[in-house]
Amino acid sequence: MSANKRVAVVTGANKGIGFAIVRGLCKQFDGDVILTARNEENGKQAIESLNKEGLKPIFHQMNLNDVTSIDRIKDYLQSNYGGLDVLVNNAGIAFKMAATEPFAVQAEITMATNFWGTLNVCNRLFSLLRPHARVVNVSSMATKYAAEKCSKDLLQQFSSPDLSMNKVEQLMTDFVNAAKSGTAKDKGWPEYSYGVTKIGVTLMTFVQQKELNKDESRSDIVVNACCPGYVSTDMSSFKGTKTIDEGADTPLYLALLPPNTTSPKGNYCSDRKISTFP
Repeated sequence: MSANKRVAVVTGANKGIGFAIVRGLCKQFDGDVILTARNEENGKQAIESLNKEGLKPIFHQMNLNDVTSIDRIKDYLQSNYGGLDVLVNNAGIAFKMAATEPFAVQAEITMATNFWGTLNVCNRLFSLLRPHARVVNVSSMATKYAAEKCSKDLLQQFSSPDLSMNKVEQLMTDFVNAAKSGTAKDKGWPEYSYGVTKIGVTLMTFVQQKELNKDESRSDIVVNACCPGYVSTDMSSFKGTKTIDEGADTPLYLALLPPNTTSPKGNYCSDRKISTFP
């Protein structure tokens, strides 16, 4: 491996949409593709499956909820590539509709992975992003469904031109605290943990692009969020109408945007098009 070689990382990629994103990158990206998963055995099985298709991704263990594992892959990327060119934040969790855990428990656990885990990855790996790097934060159609149930006050905060990462973090913390205290509805939040966490991921994206636009040392770094659609995966209990490869289409499109792209840039996208949010 060479410090000059391009490299892409996909989180939560041992199955589902993440697996299909790795497959697509192996076919289209001009560099190494790293498949990450929290479970090493599952990750290596995914590698074997792709090897049978003639594809050669690399496995590296990473758990969004374990910052030491994120630091390990950061060190690996720094030592072997000297940077990072594509980051697809795909990993996430959702409770089933039939889950019996209380709303407060679901809110805290889902937020810990989907929002804070994704933010941890970004906070640790963004320093490695090279000029022309592409970042894709996989969000969800649930973002819009949840936003439709939020109060006008919250929607105004989401769309504020002064939105900062500190504010996004505060909003997500407030949601979990409201869930724990039983005051979510009173404070304008829907009782929809997964949807709110994906609101956080989408708002995170908007702020990240604003911050990267100020980075004069690295040009043309583009961050977008996207909805992959209703995909047949474990998360949807295989009720989705899209195949995993169809679900991977928009994330791949965003991951492979050409140099000096001006649009989409810092947007929420669906079916390869910019979608308004909130």
